[in-house]
Amino acid sequence: MNRAERIYRIDALLKERARSLEQLQQALEASRATVVRDLGYMRDFMQAPIEYDRASNGYRYAADAARFELPGFWLNESELYALLASGQMLDQMQPGLLAPYIGPLRGRIRSLLAQSGHSAAAVADSILLQPMATRTTHPERFGTIAAALLKRQPLRIAYHSRARDEHTERLVHPQRLIRYRDNWYLAAHCERAAGLRIFSLDRIDHAEPAPGPTLATDAKALDRFLGASFGIFSGSATAWAVLRFSPEASRWVADETWHPDQLGQWQGRCYELQVPYSDPRELLRDILKFGPDVDVLAPAELRALVAERLRAAANRYADDSPLP
Repeated sequence: MNRAERIYRIDALLKERARSLEQLQQALEASRATVVRDLGYMRDFMQAPIEYDRASNGYRYAADAARFELPGFWLNESELYALLASGQMLDQMQPGLLAPYIGPLRGRIRSLLAQSGHSAAAVADSILLQPMATRTTHPERFGTIAAALLKRQPLRIAYHSRARDEHTERLVHPQRLIRYRDNWYLAAHCERAAGLRIFSLDRIDHAEPAPGPTLATDAKALDRFLGASFGIFSGSATAWAVLRFSPEASRWVADETWHPDQLGQWQGRCYELQVPYSDPRELLRDILKFGPDVDVLAPAELRALVAERLRAAANRYADDSPLP
C-alpha cells in the first residue's frame, strides 16, 4: 500500500471514530513509524485537523473543525509532466536492447502515478500531452550521434540546411544534445565554421564516427552559447527586442517566459517585453503569430523585418479572386 492509499484509508477511518495507533497499524498493515509519519504529513502539509484524544487514547478529526476533505490530486505540475512524458516516450519506443527493462519501468511509472490516489489508467486517460510540430529523427542515426557525444568522439555528418537549402559535409565535435520544442538538436564545434553551431538532428542525412580526440568546450562557454539569446539559434546576443503587446495579448504574454533573462513591465494596459537575441528567425516567427497585437519598438532592423513579412502576407491576400 503506497502513501496515497494509506492516507485515503486513514481519512476514512478517522471520519468514523477515533483510532489508536495500534488500530491504524493493523488497518494499514504498516509500522508504527510509518503511521506516525503519515499522520504528521496529513496534519502539517494537508492541514488535516487531526488531534490526539486522551480519553480514547486515539486520533480523530477535531469535532469543532470544518469538515476536512482530501485534495483530489497530489502530484505537482512538474511531477505529473515528468511521469506522463516518460510513460508516453516508453510507449513510443521500438523493440531494442532495452526491451526486457521497459515493462518494469512502465510498472514503476504507473505506481508513481497512483500516488495521486487515483489509478494510473484514470490519470493517463484524463490528461493529454500533445506534442507540436514534432519532426522524425532516424533512430539509428540518433544512436550514432548520442554514442559519439558520450564517448567524446568527433563525427562526420552530411547536413542539409533548411535556411540555405544547402547540402554540406562537416566534421563536428559533439558537445550537447538538446530537446527543444519537441525536437532534437546537436550543439557541436564545427570545424568548417570554426566555432559552435546548432544542428537539427532530422536534417543530418548521414553520421559516422571519425578518428581522433574530440575538442572540448568549456562548460560555462557552452552554457553562454546556448542560453545567451532567444530560442534555438544560439550564440552571444547581439541585440534586444523590445515588444509591446495589445491589452488582449498582454494577458497571455505577461505570464509567459520567452527567455531566462527577459525583462517585462506593464505600460498602462499593455505589456512590454524585452528579450535578447542573436539570429532573428525564430523570434520573427513568434512575433508574427501575434499579428496586429504586437508592436516591435526596437531595434529598427527587427521592426523592418516584421513589417516586410506582414506586407508580403497582406499582398498575398490583396487579390480576393478565387484560386484556379
